[in-house]
Amino acid sequence: MKKSFFAPTVLGLVLLFLYIPILLVIAYGFSTDGISMRFFDADGHFLGFTFKWYKQLFTGVYSVRSLLDSFWLSLEIAGIATVVSCAIGTTAALALHRWKSRLQTAHYALVYTPLVMPDILIGISLLMLFVACRVECGFWTILIAHITFCVSYVVMTVLARLQDFDRSIIEAAYDLGAGPLYAFFKVELPILMPGIVAGGLLAFTLSIDDVVITAFVNGAGTNTFPTYVSSMVKHSKNLPAVFALSTVMLIATCILAGLSRMISKRHSA
Repeated sequence: MKKSFFAPTVLGLVLLFLYIPILLVIAYGFSTDGISMRFFDADGHFLGFTFKWYKQLFTGVYSVRSLLDSFWLSLEIAGIATVVSCAIGTTAALALHRWKSRLQTAHYALVYTPLVMPDILIGISLLMLFVACRVECGFWTILIAHITFCVSYVVMTVLARLQDFDRSIIEAAYDLGAGPLYAFFKVELPILMPGIVAGGLLAFTLSIDDVVITAFVNGAGTNTFPTYVSSMVKHSKNLPAVFALSTVMLIATCILAGLSRMISKRHSA
């Protein structure tokens, strides 16, 4: 039987399409020229690599201080938004799963709406709300906006976990003398924890990556990492520092993913 090379070829093209941009980001972090980001001069001579952009990041020089401030601001907002979203989203998912009524139908519609609504509409709506309430845009408006759209993703993730939840386990805990709080924290919550963690990771990723909504609700001096990068991408001579910082984030993400995989394997063994 003749072996077909169509499927491997398509797979290779898809992988190239996905990973070549990431490899280019890593490569540009070592560019010697911060304006043109070329690796070869007009005569075709190789210009070499440099670690000066990484040195600037780790030493915190003035030229990249605003970039680092925006990065730490993004981490702070994403971290708080993730914790709050997990708490609200888990509570909402439990309510939607346990009680069925017309009010819950409206509740589900409110939760589902941010998932299908365009980001630009969410950003404009939140901006109009803050203006109507005379709230000055800044850190807190960004945080509220991020919690608003992150909660829906946590709810849907936890609801998916609840679909396979065996309620008889809770009833068995009640029969053995456990109270509602004890049964929740010792029985139900550990079972739901994988779904909560998955929803939290998704919320963190969406929060730290958001540009459109944040651009509407941020204020002076409160640029997050994505909005700051989008403002400097066309004219800044320090753009390779962005690629260097992105490479550091990529390495940190791979390490965390590897540790998570090792822990999950250890618990399943």
